[in-house]
Amino acid sequence: MEKKVLLQVKDLETTFFTDDGKVPAVDHIDFHINEGEILAIVGESGCGKSVTSLSIMGLVPSPPGKITSGQILLNELDLTKQTEKEMRKIRGKEVAMIFQEPMTSLNPLYTIGNQLTEAILIHNKGMKNKDAANRAIEMMKLVGLPRAEELMKDYPHQLSGGMRQRVMIAMALLCNPKLLIADEPTTALDVTIQAQILKLMKELNKQFKTAVLLITHDLGVVAETCERVIVMYAGQIVEEAPISEIFKNPQHPYTKGLIQSVPDMRYKKETLYSIKGNVPKPGSIQTGCRFAPRCEFAAERCFTENPPLYEVSSSFVHKSRCFLQETEGIPFAERAIESR
Repeated sequence: MEKKVLLQVKDLETTFFTDDGKVPAVDHIDFHINEGEILAIVGESGCGKSVTSLSIMGLVPSPPGKITSGQILLNELDLTKQTEKEMRKIRGKEVAMIFQEPMTSLNPLYTIGNQLTEAILIHNKGMKNKDAANRAIEMMKLVGLPRAEELMKDYPHQLSGGMRQRVMIAMALLCNPKLLIADEPTTALDVTIQAQILKLMKELNKQFKTAVLLITHDLGVVAETCERVIVMYAGQIVEEAPISEIFKNPQHPYTKGLIQSVPDMRYKKETLYSIKGNVPKPGSIQTGCRFAPRCEFAAERCFTENPPLYEVSSSFVHKSRCFLQETEGIPFAERAIESR
């Protein structure tokens, strides 16, 4: 049975207005998330991953940032048209987010219990404090936190990094949101705790049918967790495919470079592969393919024309933004599914 689309992002552009001019951090991207699906957005720092998630949450700092075009449809409700007051009702209840660093996301002046119960009471007017506390304890136990009743009285600094991240996951899931956005949820944690957090997210996704948008730079995390993956570079989507296909048959040179950069314990190498050059400063490349300066396959055309997204496969969604997808005898316009 075909899954229902929960979130649809259409032609989204998020721009930062700086002293040096307009900087499009997210440049006209399109994607969707189905109900109960785990979708990853991957790419190097500065590619627009986190700005995409902040755009969905309505948390882009303004000034200097602003959504300058496009739609973000959550069950057909356009989040870009909502007021801040309306977004406060949506955040936590319909869409929740786990931020990258739990120590800065939790208020150091309030106990864990205060922060969890406040999140419940905001969206459940009339609920008694005792009932909210019981709900918070129940959720803390669900995410694997020991002695949950005692932790309610503790402050964030009294918890380890892994425990704080579990508190953030519990807080995000308190009101059973339809969509959970996890922005680099394991970056600050050691490898053992990372594995536990990822396993927990998968279990909660199965149990509550909550869709997850995972923002990460770690392809190992993606391989363990997700169903589909979107690769971003310099504010644009450069490839999208099911997780098995992206590792078995990557099409974009940037995706291939990312996969080659992952260490493989089966083979001993003196040096790891790395993509030459650096991620361009947002907005610095005005013409041509944004990956062209770093691409070993770049031709003259790549520096003057921006490639569209091409459909790689007709049997499932696989797209790649590269002129290498053109096939002799098939007109350019028919191969392109998007042109800008």
